[in-house]
Amino acid sequence: MSEVLSVESMAYLYKALSFLQDLFESMGIPEDQRLERTEGVKSLLDVIIAEEENKKMRLLESIALHRKQLDSLCFELNVEHFQEEDGIAMLQLEKDLCIQLEVRLKQKEDRKRELKRLQEQDQAFCELLHTTPYSMGRDSVPSLEELDQFRCYLASLAETKACRQEEFVSAKKQILLLVEELDYTPDTSVEKDVLCEDEDISDLSLEKLASLHDLLHQLEVLRAENEIVCEELHSQIQKLWDKLQVPYEEREALATFMTGSIPKRRKALQSEADRLEELKIQNLKKVIEAVREELTLYWEKCFYSQEQREIFAPYYDEDYSETLLQLHDAEVVQLKRYYEVHRELFEGIEKWEENWKLFLEFERRASDPSRFINRGGNLLKEEKQRARLQKTFLKLEEELKAQIELWEQEYSKDFVVNGQKFMEYVMEQWQMHRLEKEKAKQERHLKKSQQIEVEMFYGSTPKIPSKRESLGSKITGKVLKSSWNIGSLGQKTLNTSQREHNRTIDLDETILNNGYSQLSPLQGNFQIHSVASTYSEFVSRWGMMRTLIRLVAI
Repeated sequence: MSEVLSVESMAYLYKALSFLQDLFESMGIPEDQRLERTEGVKSLLDVIIAEEENKKMRLLESIALHRKQLDSLCFELNVEHFQEEDGIAMLQLEKDLCIQLEVRLKQKEDRKRELKRLQEQDQAFCELLHTTPYSMGRDSVPSLEELDQFRCYLASLAETKACRQEEFVSAKKQILLLVEELDYTPDTSVEKDVLCEDEDISDLSLEKLASLHDLLHQLEVLRAENEIVCEELHSQIQKLWDKLQVPYEEREALATFMTGSIPKRRKALQSEADRLEELKIQNLKKVIEAVREELTLYWEKCFYSQEQREIFAPYYDEDYSETLLQLHDAEVVQLKRYYEVHRELFEGIEKWEENWKLFLEFERRASDPSRFINRGGNLLKEEKQRARLQKTFLKLEEELKAQIELWEQEYSKDFVVNGQKFMEYVMEQWQMHRLEKEKAKQERHLKKSQQIEVEMFYGSTPKIPSKRESLGSKITGKVLKSSWNIGSLGQKTLNTSQREHNRTIDLDETILNNGYSQLSPLQGNFQIHSVASTYSEFVSRWGMMRTLIRLVAI
């Protein structure tokens, strides 16, 4: 294309010069003037050429400047540098460079504008959260990666703001409830700022949240302290009510003052406690007796023996005073603490006592003949219950024994029940049970022997004689009958031989043997007095009968 233009330009130039020569000839212009005018054309061409050369130089300078600016922008924007095409014309190159330069300048402005917007957000977060500004120069052009990192940082700040705002609102809500509940009046400026009704949160710093939580904790501690005081006062009032036997109507009257804030409730409870304390002072005897009942209850729960109870001498003091009441209260508190520490052991022993009573009840039923009247399978049920009780009873004894051994090792002293070591107490209960059974057995034997003695003395015999009737009982019946008929027989008995006399002596020994031969030494320990008193009358009467028999024999 350029060669065609060049050829056309040269042809046009030759044609113009040729036309100019023709004009010179036609006008008859002399040669010297022709040369002069031709030189003017040359000068004009030189001017044109010079101007074009200047344009080319300016074009080259513009290209160089644009390239330099573009390289600088590419470096600032951290993008690849512009690569020009090979063989491209200078004008096109300048145009491309201008276009690229405009694009890069726009990118630079966009990034700086985005950076400014992000920095404004960061500044707002810094003022709200009291954080340090993001480290990025204001005059530098950030890269796309740096802008992304900045956005991520601001997103994390936004999440932090949301969390802190939620925490702030929640804590403030709790504080306002506590302030209302406690009738609390803010003192410091921080408390006043926190408790203001303005919902616009301008400070979410960690220090502000810390102060907020400190205030919340302070109010919670204050509420807890007031609750504890109220509970203690209510417990004190309840005890005083019980000790003073306050009517139910008066107790219910306090409920009307238990609404509203905690200080109001505390004031009402304190007022009631003070009133009851004054009433208690006026009724010390009644109160001390109530405390003594409670003390007796815990003595029984802790299985205190009489000796252990007598150690607390104020229990028997009749001089009712405030000091005496304090001593009783302190003793009750100590016993309660002792019982609570060893509750598991005492409950186990109490369970053993209940099972022991149930065992004794089964033993009593076992000696009742009516139990064999088996109606509805009661005897079978009772035996099953008895077997089950025996199994659990022995297991409970072993568990208590192991627990008490551990307790004695830990406290290095004996664990006593009713003044005895527990296992000694258990053995004593078993021994007493065996002695009671033996005593009941001996009483049955004694009753039977006394019945035999009465039959022997009065001559009463069973209507239907038993096949197992002993020889002594037959002889006794005959001798007694003959002895009571002495007056009616008269001289018939005067010829009684010495054999009858010997037979009477044998009978006396037989009766005495029936009274004593079957008694063991242990039975004698329990029944010797009752047996002796029974036989005293019998021997006196029998002596009179023997005297009469001897007189008849003479």
